Parts: sequence; structure tokens; C-alpha cells
Amino acid sequence: MPTTETSPSTLTLTLAAVLESAGIEPRDALVIRHAYVREHADGSSGIHADSTDDEVLEYTAVHSTSPRIFPTRPPSTWVVFLAEGGDRARLWGVVDNHGEVGVEGVRRRFAVSRSQRMQDLTNRLVIGWRSPRTWRLSASTAGSYPVVEIADSQPIPFPGFDALTLEHAQLQAVMREHRYASWRTALASVAGVYLITDTRDGRHYVGKADGAESIRQRWGAYATNGHGGNVELRALDPSSFRFSLLRVFDPSTPMREIDAAESHFKRALDTRRHGLNRN
Repeated sequence: MPTTETSPSTLTLTLAAVLESAGIEPRDALVIRHAYVREHADGSSGIHADSTDDEVLEYTAVHSTSPRIFPTRPPSTWVVFLAEGGDRARLWGVVDNHGEVGVEGVRRRFAVSRSQRMQDLTNRLVIGWRSPRTWRLSASTAGSYPVVEIADSQPIPFPGFDALTLEHAQLQAVMREHRYASWRTALASVAGVYLITDTRDGRHYVGKADGAESIRQRWGAYATNGHGGNVELRALDPSSFRFSLLRVFDPSTPMREIDAAESHFKRALDTRRHGLNRN
């Protein structure tokens, strides 16, 4: 008897899966899609493509007093998208609702603030919006909407050696994420003397990258294991470390010049007696 083969079903990534991976329970969240309207029929201001994040947040904070238009008791988490064509919506961010703070005529105002949740997907996550005339839905309903795109992160401009300060978590991101490619290129182009500050107690560690080793290589070790092989730092929690550059050198600079600069900063910051340097 012949058998009939069935092709495996195609799995579609949905908004619900993305929310849950970010620690957001769909039944406890509201999904909003703002459309670009400079002014509504009642004369109230809208938003447009050039609106700032502060303007979008202010717009998100004000809603109708009609329970048919906006929930009487909205949840504490709002996932906010901006319209992109008739059936697409791009993530603007997640908002924490701290509660209603007043009524202005036919509009209610809420105390809202930007959340760090899903920050890595801001302006990157695009979902298919199946109800183009509907601007807000429970996340349980919108959770079935498909993810149609997760765009590459926009590159972040390198701030310059003199303006560079990185917490350890930021350093790890710089060493692995595509959007920091120009940072890695810059750090790979120099040797130098750097400073690690333990922000819990203010103690400093002065280190160097010289010879064939660039700042990128040296800091890459800290990003990987937190201590870079330094005995002084092994027993400490790297999550409180802050990295900065004291002086950069061309890689061809003689090692004795970099050694002299390192010794100078150890004396100037007194890191042997009151810091984390042992020599």
C-alpha cells in the first residue's frame, strides 16, 4: 500500500514568542501601533516621521476617556510600534505604565516611562499588522502576529578615544555586536595605557597594551573573562568595572615609552598603595 509523504509545517516566529523571551507575559501587556497623523479631527496633536522620542512618549501618555477607545484599567506594560505601510509595524519601544495621573477634558493622562526591555530590538523588529484600522490590542491577540523582519542594528559612531568610557557589559557588546564594528577597528589601531575603575569602591587599575598587542586585543580578554589574566582582578566581580583610556599610542611606538606612561599614571593615581596594581 503506497504511503503519502507530508511536508513538515513551516514554523513562523510570532510576536508572542519575542515578548516571552523578553520576560513580557502577553496576557499582562498592551500592544499599541501609532500612525503618523500631525493633527487629529478633534484638533489634538499627533506625531510624524520626524517626531522625537520624547514627543512619541508624550503622545503615548495621553488617551481617550472612552472605555470603548482605551481600556479603563490598562496593564502596566505597553509595547509600542509605529506604523510602516498598511500592514507592517516597527517597534518603537516598551513603556512602563505607572498609572493614571489626571483627566484633561476627554483625555486621560498616564505616567509612563521607557523600559529597557526589548531595547536591543528597538527600530529593528517589524511585525505584520493584520488589523490596519485597529491601533491597540491586547498582547494576547497581537501575539499571533508574525515577525516579518528583524533588521540589522544601525551602526553606532565611535565617540573618540578621549570620550570613551565603557561598563563591562558595554565592553562585551562592543567586542561582539555588528553595530560596534567601527569601535573595534579604532581600538585595534592603537596601543596605549588604560584605566579600570571598580565603581563599587572607586579603586583603580592601570594597565597597558603594547608591542604587538592592541587595545582591542587587551580589552577583548577582559570582555571574555573579566580579569584579563591579572591576579589583582581575578577575585572581583567585573560587572562593576568601568574601562577608559588614559593615553593612546601608535603601535610602532617603542615599548619603553608606553612603559614610562604606564608608570606615570600608576604614580599619579597612586594605584599601587590605594588601588589594584601590585607593581
